[in-house]
Formats: sequence, C-alpha cells, structure tokens
Amino acid sequence: MAQNSSCRKRPNILITGTPGTGKTTTAAALAEVMELRHINVGDFANEENLTNGWDDTFDSYYINEDLVCDALENLMEEGGNIVDHHACDFFPKCCFDRVVVLQIDSSVLYDRFIKRGYSDHKLASNTECQIFQVLLEEVKENYPDDIVIILKSASLEDITKNVETLTSWISNWSPVV
Repeated sequence: MAQNSSCRKRPNILITGTPGTGKTTTAAALAEVMELRHINVGDFANEENLTNGWDDTFDSYYINEDLVCDALENLMEEGGNIVDHHACDFFPKCCFDRVVVLQIDSSVLYDRFIKRGYSDHKLASNTECQIFQVLLEEVKENYPDDIVIILKSASLEDITKNVETLTSWISNWSPVV
C-alpha cells in the first residue's frame, strides 16, 4: 500500500472508534464538505466480495483484511480518502496522514446500541470495548502519536465541531517531502 504521503495531493484520514461513536456520520459529512472519497470499510468489503462468511454472534460479515488492503491500494496511493472502520491494526501505517479516534460516554453509547437492536452479546462486547478503550490502545500501538487525534462524538454538535476541526486540518495539510 501507499509508501508515504509525498506522492499524494490530498491526505488520507482514518476515522475509527467503537461501533456507534459516529464514524460513518462524521466521515460522510467530512467527505462531502471537502469533496473527498468516503470509504466505509464494512460496506466496501461487502460490495467487493471481500468477506469470509458471516458471524452469527456479532450479526456481521468477517472482513478479509488482506483483500481489503489489496483492493484499496491504488485509492490510498492516490490520496483524498476518508476511511471509516472500527478496526485499524490491519492497515499499513503509511496509508494515513491523520487517524481520528471518536469517543463517547459509555451510557450514551449503550443507548445507541439499544436503539440499533444489538443482541445482548454484541451490546456487552461493544460497550466493554469503549469502557476499556480498546480501539484507542490499538491506534496508539499502530500509528505515530503525531498523526493521532482523539475527538468527543456524543452529539450532533460534537460531530459538527469535529468536521470543522478536520476541515481546517485538511485545508492546511501539505504532503511530507
């Protein structure tokens, strides 16, 4: 995948966080405002047949991470992508110029899961993931600190502010040479 950002004219941004934190909403709004490509990894994997079956426990597809990375290689080298996914450890760190971790209070997240109709197992697992900050730790282990930003995403006002923050960053971004 992309070796460095110097050949990209526009940055690549990963938006990650526990399911229900507003990744897709934030990514879609940012992509629209900045005229960038939004890639929801789950949807992309399903549309491109990059899955390895169905997980009954979590009511979702198993994503073939190697196939996803291969399929995204040219797009990532091009730049101008807002990628949203709850996992991030399988992407090469050179793919992203900014990694955004969305966080939310566990009680707000729990209510969102209830509204989505999550099974008890999926609800408990995802709530624990947020409480123990599993995805934040995953990001810290896989990406340089200087490209990571943690943003609160509990309300539409937060999402609006986050899009404004990221819009400003993109507007001032220049490739590493």
